[in-house]
Amino acid sequence: MNNTTLSAMQCPEDPQLSKMLQGVVANIKDYANQQLNHIKRLSEIGIALSSEKNLLNLLEMIVDESRSFSRADAGTLYLMNEKDSCLDFAIVQNDTMKTRMGGRGAPITWPSVPLEREGKPNYSNVSSYVALTGKIVNIADVYEAEGFDFSGTKKFDAGTGYRSMSMLVVPMQNKDGEVIGVLQLINALDADTGKPVAFLPKDVELIASLASQAAVAITNVQLYRDLERLFDSFIQAIASAIDEKSPYTAGHIQRVQRLTMYIAEAINEQSEGVFKDLYFNADQMRELSIAAWLHDVGKIVTPEHIVDKSTKLEAIFDRAHLISCRFDNIKRAAYINYLTGKATKGDGNNVQDKDIAEVDANLNGEFEQIERDKHFVLSCNQPGEFMDDAKIERLKKIASKKWIDNETEQPYLTGDELYNLSIRKGSLNNEDRKVIENHVAVTYKMLSKLPFPKRLSRVPEIAAKHHEKLDGTGYPFASKAEDIPIQARILAIADIFEALTAKDRPYKKAMPVSQALKILGFMRKDGHIDGDILDLFLEKKLYSKYALEELNPEQLDC
Repeated sequence: MNNTTLSAMQCPEDPQLSKMLQGVVANIKDYANQQLNHIKRLSEIGIALSSEKNLLNLLEMIVDESRSFSRADAGTLYLMNEKDSCLDFAIVQNDTMKTRMGGRGAPITWPSVPLEREGKPNYSNVSSYVALTGKIVNIADVYEAEGFDFSGTKKFDAGTGYRSMSMLVVPMQNKDGEVIGVLQLINALDADTGKPVAFLPKDVELIASLASQAAVAITNVQLYRDLERLFDSFIQAIASAIDEKSPYTAGHIQRVQRLTMYIAEAINEQSEGVFKDLYFNADQMRELSIAAWLHDVGKIVTPEHIVDKSTKLEAIFDRAHLISCRFDNIKRAAYINYLTGKATKGDGNNVQDKDIAEVDANLNGEFEQIERDKHFVLSCNQPGEFMDDAKIERLKKIASKKWIDNETEQPYLTGDELYNLSIRKGSLNNEDRKVIENHVAVTYKMLSKLPFPKRLSRVPEIAAKHHEKLDGTGYPFASKAEDIPIQARILAIADIFEALTAKDRPYKKAMPVSQALKILGFMRKDGHIDGDILDLFLEKKLYSKYALEELNPEQLDC
């Protein structure tokens, strides 16, 4: 504004001109303020769009804000479906018709808009035209427009009494210039009359800018979602591979994960009691789920013959077969001794029948003893047989016996065989157990090297502490109660209950639920597991829910 204009505005000789110029300045200020407000609002929307991680919420926000900017009565958002070469309806809004479909609204059942017809690009539908060309289309009145097929719009109007007039269709292009969707706004409303008017050029520019920001936000959310799906699928693939490593534990990880989430969901439902103030949010539930899926990932380094050790003598194969053959050879050696003895008795002229009978009786007695020893030794190989002191002492006596093999004296049992057969409970010796227990340390080592985001940062700790005990006697860290997170305590109970009731273990019968719960009760008394979680597990009968899905009917006895 120059000095002459300022002088004219201040000139008392021409008040009419001064008033007119003041009005012009006021209008300019109003327009400038509107533009600043639009820019500010556009920036705020951009921030909101970039922070929204839920795709449905994001899509609704895009349509809401676009309509707000342009005072549009209705809006539709389409997403590109490259697989089927079409545009899918994602959001449909119409204030006059009080319609909100898609997103959190009613489901959309309308057919998609094809991008091709008879092998050629579909330029007849305005939405597909914009998707294919990337051009903005601004129509003042669809009933007077040429070049597009608005029969569907007119049919909708005829059936509802609505009058579609102005239409703005804008491509949503990502940073690579690819159209990922189309934003369609209908009937811009005049601020004063509320009647439909054409979309103003200034609004077109703002909506185009907003559509560009929205496209980037949608791409980011879709990429984030796809990466999460890939991550989840990879985790589950690893878990399945570990389960499949042993035919006896197939499905263990999946079952533990499901049971873990049952317990966590039950805790979230508590409005009173010890868990009333504890609630796992969506990120924490996801963190726990991932930890459950990965809690046995360290078993990837555990030898199969230890994971699958169904008998005490099993290594690469069950060495009980060697013992069985050895006892057969011992009997054969005894028979050779018998024949030798019998021949010796028959060498002289004074052979008595009683001497031969004595040799025969000795052989029969020796055969019977060998068979008893063999049967007992083989029974000790079964992990279901608890080895008390008397059994171990008898086993030692058998092992100390000698027999001649190729003129060499050999023991009935080797030291390693005696060591393994003397396992009091189960099939694992101390060295085997250390190898098995090492899988948790390996789990922690492996998971600690993964760059988990902050919201999933406790996955390694939760997964690695599912074998810790509240009294500090667990492994691998011998953590005390205060150092064991609630999530790891949940996982521990799920893991124990699944292992106790598993129906696919060859070394034990499928345990009834009542017995498994009794064992969990003993573990609580011994200070091994969290009693509050166990109480909830029992009170809400989560064991029953799980048993109906996974166990044999006869196991559910309570």
